[in-house]
Amino acid sequence: MRRFILFAISSILLFSMFQVLSGWILTLMYTPNMSDAWSKNAGLPQEVVFGGSDFMPTLLVAIISATIAFFMSKRGVFFNYWCNR
Repeated sequence: MRRFILFAISSILLFSMFQVLSGWILTLMYTPNMSDAWSKNAGLPQEVVFGGSDFMPTLLVAIISATIAFFMSKRGVFFNYWCNR
């Protein structure tokens, strides 16, 4: 039971860390082009449509972080003290 709880906690922490890290990298690489944004503004609609998010990168990050957390808990990288008590 402890191993499952530690796996769940490490999976959540790794997923959060990867999300923050990917957002930070995307923010660093973003360079806005203001003149291009103003020229494209004329044809935009007045109403905003919500929805249509890209789900695949989030799923990929979740799978990677869960895999890392699984192997960390399997090898006992950080959890030897707590699992073997």
